[in-house]
Amino acid sequence: MTSSSHLPDRTVAMVGGGQMALALAAGFCRAGLVSANDIVVYDPHPPARERLAAAVPGVRFADTAAEAAEAATIVFLAVKPQQAVAACGEMAGRLRADAVLVSIAAGITLRSLAEMAGTPRVIRVMPNTPCLVGKGVSVVCHLPEVPAPSIARVRDLLGAVGHVHDADESQMNAVTGLSGSGPGFVALLVEALADGGVKAGLPRHLALALATETLSGTGALLEQTGEHPAQIKDRVSSPGGTTIAGLAVLEQRGVRGALIDAVVAAAARAKELG
Repeated sequence: MTSSSHLPDRTVAMVGGGQMALALAAGFCRAGLVSANDIVVYDPHPPARERLAAAVPGVRFADTAAEAAEAATIVFLAVKPQQAVAACGEMAGRLRADAVLVSIAAGITLRSLAEMAGTPRVIRVMPNTPCLVGKGVSVVCHLPEVPAPSIARVRDLLGAVGHVHDADESQMNAVTGLSGSGPGFVALLVEALADGGVKAGLPRHLALALATETLSGTGALLEQTGEHPAQIKDRVSSPGGTTIAGLAVLEQRGVRGALIDAVVAAAARAKELG
């Protein structure tokens, strides 16, 4: 990559070029918040670079994490938690004085990130994979040393790929267990509903479409009405009807408890990773 000394302040760097980095970069460009040429990515794996180049034409690549860090005022740490120590070590001392480090690595605390990267200007974000289609959820916390304009800029960027919420850092592992891991749990539910449709006699393609669209529509209904899920459930549970018959089976099989335990287990694993 060419020298970064004259790059504009709107440049965004990403250390790590996986699926979440791709989702964020594509969303930022789609919303017009940055141009592809404003995004500098470091990832040592050619397939990741190729995917990013295809999805976000014009994105630039750095040869090292340090080079990417030097290029931008907002630097996303988009690596797996196990890779965070090495990545932060490479960036330490190379971040610009006005730069903010934005970590999406699960479990790694703000103070640990600050120590490893050599800066107190650190924001933690837990996004999820629906960011790929602009329907993500991102939860933010930060150290007090982060300037308000930098926080606002990061929130604007994240808003391009979905909803943005604030939380205390003590809640971030729970956030990871719910919204971070949640798409995997929901995908399993959709798959199971589709399998049920096939068992009841539907062709596979129709069963999967109905399951997917039913989940999407119910989510939109909850979001737009603000109603409690129990109200939606009760409204479609006619006395002696089909829905209550199915709900009784779900309760007998412990589906509610299994989902609760899944979120708690994911949150506990996030804590272990940190």
